[in-house]
Amino acid sequence: MVLTPLPASGTEADGSAVVRVLSYNIRSLRDDPAALARVIRACAPDLVFVQEAPRFFRWRKAAAKLAAATDLVVLSGGATAAGPLLLCSLRATVERTEDVLLPRTPGLHRRGFATAVVRIAGTRIGVLSCHLGLRADERLTQAHALLERLDAMEVPHAVVGGDLNEPAGGGAFRLLAGRLQDGWAVRPWGGEKTFPSDGPVRRIDAILTTEGIEVLGCGVPAGLPGVDDADLRAATDHRPVLAAIRVPADHGSRRVDP
Repeated sequence: MVLTPLPASGTEADGSAVVRVLSYNIRSLRDDPAALARVIRACAPDLVFVQEAPRFFRWRKAAAKLAAATDLVVLSGGATAAGPLLLCSLRATVERTEDVLLPRTPGLHRRGFATAVVRIAGTRIGVLSCHLGLRADERLTQAHALLERLDAMEVPHAVVGGDLNEPAGGGAFRLLAGRLQDGWAVRPWGGEKTFPSDGPVRRIDAILTTEGIEVLGCGVPAGLPGVDDADLRAATDHRPVLAAIRVPADHGSRRVDP
């Protein structure tokens, strides 16, 4: 099966920006980095929301190597955000970045957010990569913190990509989808399930956007030309989520609507 193509990146006549975004848990590059790079390149993203980026010895070098292999650059995150990482194409102009560490849940891995504000075609966009925790109460607390962080970014539009560690019926997922658009629910495209990569049975990874953004298509790019199923299985233990979105031209508004 070959998917109906998602729109290519570009700037439209009214000044709106078509942006391709990818969310991907890469399991600290412990699997097949060459397959991972092939998948990312084939998706042709402007922005990549990474989870489980390398966090230990020479993690910056590992992140830079991944960026180089995918024709992207490191935007923010990595060990300084406890694993979430942002990559971008040269289409994005960086306004500011901030890595956020969340309070630690005793006995569990610390979590964080990689965040940035970028301009694409002159439009300001807040971006946030997240990997929510393993316990339901922890995830709900982190989801509240995520929404507060978006408010604090004071941008007209924002995109979140992440491993939410629960399906759409979970409390944290429902909280986020009550405030933000769940890309798959709004405009499904490609595959739905994201985990595990060798036979996905659950959708626990998502791309979400603020209401002013138009979702043109969102889902797992199985069947996308250049994305081989063998590479999807070998690259990491999650399948990626790819979306094309249309972001309105920026007319000076600076806050995410509550």
